[in-house]
Amino acid sequence: MNLKKSLLLVTVILIIDQISKIYIKTHFTYQESVAVFDWFQILFIENSGAAWGAKLSDFLPVSESTGKLILTIFRLLAITGIGYWLYDTIKKNSPNTLILAVSLIFAGAVGNILDSVFYGTLFNESTPSQVATLFSDEPYDSIFYGKVVDMLHFPIIKGAVWPEWVPYFGGSTFNFFEPVFNIADMAISTGVGVLLVFNKKAFGDKKNEAVADVEESQIEEPQVEVNEYVFSGVTQ
Repeated sequence: MNLKKSLLLVTVILIIDQISKIYIKTHFTYQESVAVFDWFQILFIENSGAAWGAKLSDFLPVSESTGKLILTIFRLLAITGIGYWLYDTIKKNSPNTLILAVSLIFAGAVGNILDSVFYGTLFNESTPSQVATLFSDEPYDSIFYGKVVDMLHFPIIKGAVWPEWVPYFGGSTFNFFEPVFNIADMAISTGVGVLLVFNKKAFGDKKNEAVADVEESQIEEPQVEVNEYVFSGVTQ
């Protein structure tokens, strides 16, 4: 996969991700849901923290606002590193599996950082009774303090009960799958999954593989040598 194909993939994912988020943000009230199937629904929520809604202020003695700023800056640094990783893998002509995986991770990371950096200045607040407006005169926050829009929910199992012997959770109910995510999250998860499942292909030495293929193709079929004296005797 060359640079153009990688950038095309990243661009397509970003367009789909941002269109879906802007549509949900400007057409759904907060926590509004639409059932597509019994096991899949569109559920609009916003995530102001890290994965699974965690906040830095939950773990460090900092304010929620400071934690959000630190997290956004960290994400920007992480994207810079992932972007360089992608460029380096393409430059070194790494296996297509690795380039594909890094492209997916990079696209997903950029998709979510756009929310964190800009959405606070582009939209007003989403509430259970109010649909947000794009380019609002009363944005809900400032740059770097935006919330990530999530909408994909797969409650495949509803109201299941933990066995009594399970520590802490025993006897309580739960849903599977509980988290709500977005297209960018899917891209990141898919990229990581590709790296885990196809680890050998992703991090194999492409040059060595190419040399091995060439050497294999150049193996000649064994030839039978015929004694020239036997041959001459047969022909006489």
